[in-house]
Amino acid sequence: MYKSYDELPSVLSVKELKDFLGISRAGAYQLLHRQDFPTLHVASRLLVAKDKLLAWMEQNTDSLESVQ
Repeated sequence: MYKSYDELPSVLSVKELKDFLGISRAGAYQLLHRQDFPTLHVASRLLVAKDKLLAWMEQNTDSLESVQ
């Protein structure tokens, strides 16, 4: 398990993505198949760049301003 974002590799596999987010393997694949998720297709592998993952997380996280 990863303790911080800094420990992640620059490109995450399905296993690394699921471990970091604490979701199932199926959940990781669902994310990787979303239109708005920054999936990197390399041959038959589905990957995500760490910096793109962080940007996606920031864009898809409710801010306190939107809650109020």
